[in-house]
Amino acid sequence: MLLAIDTCGSTGTIALARREGDHITVLGTAELANKTYSAMLVPQLRELLEMHQTSLQEIEAIIVVNGPGSFTGVRVGVSAVKGLAEVFATPVIAVSRLHVLAHRAQSRYVALDAGRGEFYFRDDEPVASRELLLSLNELQDELHSEAARHALAVCEEKVAAVFPEARLVDPATASDALAVVLPRLPTGDFDDLAALDGNYLRRSDAELFAKQKSGVQAGKTQ
Repeated sequence: MLLAIDTCGSTGTIALARREGDHITVLGTAELANKTYSAMLVPQLRELLEMHQTSLQEIEAIIVVNGPGSFTGVRVGVSAVKGLAEVFATPVIAVSRLHVLAHRAQSRYVALDAGRGEFYFRDDEPVASRELLLSLNELQDELHSEAARHALAVCEEKVAAVFPEARLVDPATASDALAVVLPRLPTGDFDDLAALDGNYLRRSDAELFAKQKSGVQAGKTQ
């Protein structure tokens, strides 16, 4: 049995599934309304388990979508999973929300709204994948060709309005995350619980300080 949790976006999702070899069957799902994650995650999880006569002791692994997205949502999901995993000694696999969206859309390029006029972006390059936090100009530079812009997949109307050539798909869910991590399960490729954290993709303090400093200097020059 597998449990997947995603509280990164405007709607949270939970999925309970059964794994049989390289096949996963989703048994049940639950949705969490935005801004209710902290209060409703555990009750909804308990209800889902009881509905399918399953206990946390029977869970083979917990999959958590650990961002990027809402800071509060990411923290709630990751903290809850760490608490459950520690109590029941359950292995955990963390997966990027961008990775799950790319897998669902079957697209090399995906983007999510990051607020402040910025975007979370993933490029599944042939050799290695990249995940970045980009300004609009930086993202336009990444998608410099018409083919790249048409290959972009998005799941938010706000982002689709900025990139009309992009393909608008349904948001990824906890159920989608199960398919992404399936290859890691047989090999026991789990995450270190002590080191598990949110995938925030925010700029480092050094970058922010450098940007602020350059702005101040530019102001003085003027």
